[in-house]
Amino acid sequence: MSADIRLLQGNEACAEGAIYAGCDFFGGYPITPSTEVAEEMARLLPRHGGKFIQMEDEIAGIATMLGAGAAGAKAMTATSGPGFSLMMELLGYGCMAEIPAVIVNVQRAGPSTGLPTKGAQADMMQARWGTHGDHPAIALCPSSVAESFSLTVKSFNLAERFRMPVQLMLDEFIGHLREKVTIPAPGELEVYTHPRPSVAPGEYRHFGDGTSVGGAYAAMGTGYRFNITGLTHDPMGFPTGRTDEIRWKMDRLRAKTDDHLPELVDVEREFLDDAEVVLFAYGGGARTAQEAVRLARARGIKAGLLRPRIVWPFPDQTVADALAKAKAMLVVELNQGQLIGEVRRVNQGGTKVVPVLRYDGEIITPDELMTAVEANR
Repeated sequence: MSADIRLLQGNEACAEGAIYAGCDFFGGYPITPSTEVAEEMARLLPRHGGKFIQMEDEIAGIATMLGAGAAGAKAMTATSGPGFSLMMELLGYGCMAEIPAVIVNVQRAGPSTGLPTKGAQADMMQARWGTHGDHPAIALCPSSVAESFSLTVKSFNLAERFRMPVQLMLDEFIGHLREKVTIPAPGELEVYTHPRPSVAPGEYRHFGDGTSVGGAYAAMGTGYRFNITGLTHDPMGFPTGRTDEIRWKMDRLRAKTDDHLPELVDVEREFLDDAEVVLFAYGGGARTAQEAVRLARARGIKAGLLRPRIVWPFPDQTVADALAKAKAMLVVELNQGQLIGEVRRVNQGGTKVVPVLRYDGEIITPDELMTAVEANR
């Protein structure tokens, strides 16, 4: 059978990845520059037996997604800056209720309506801290159209395994980039679906021991009795004021990521073994950072690239190890400096940490990065 090779936009590849992962529900509201994700899902889902619904706003969009996830669907929504802000309260609800789902955020510049048709990485800290309260966060960041496909599949796998909303943080540059993509054959990429309960309905605890990560998950309407609420709750899902149950619930949420950090590290490394100047970059900015590293190597400068595909949880140890070997780390971001705070947090030595930023809606160039590399070699 010949390979399935397509010329796709990043947003289109994201939709194709969702279908590959088994997504059977999309609820959302169109917003630039993510609209193509919704358009493609509206086209593809009916062909695969799924459901698409356009709601009146982004709050309703994420609400339908969470309802579908609670009912057992593999559910997704897509948005951009202002819509992402509107979704924050229900993102917290999804974390508390432990509902698997995928939120795609194709980032543009803000605040407010900002630059609707331009690219940015303006929401990286919002992905971690945007909703109130203590909660876990998993967020992925593709740097190519092919990764828009593969990391969408991975986002669904993580959402299903960790029973929580997972965020896929494209930026406009990747969302609207067109590249050749080879669509994997069915079974070539792992597709994970959480197991259904094997116990009798009377023995099932929706939030019981062993269910937080990789455990059984009952869909509403399948004969299993449980409660879903945004209130702090007990193992059956009913609101509680008992301090032991409150601590149990909050510890359970934190442990989703804290106890599974090794499987949540996904980092690309290039030329790091002897690198004296390391470029830390992600998303669209990593494309030019990769070219800058190769230009630097051609000029005899020992440069390397460190690129996280999973940005939350932040890969503390991986970044700390790279900092320990380098003279300088250049943090490349399409914002005024967000993940650089995390790099500085894990910097335990005297390594120089230098921001290389662009936030006017245009992509940073290899020449701009080379100027920074030369100045910090």
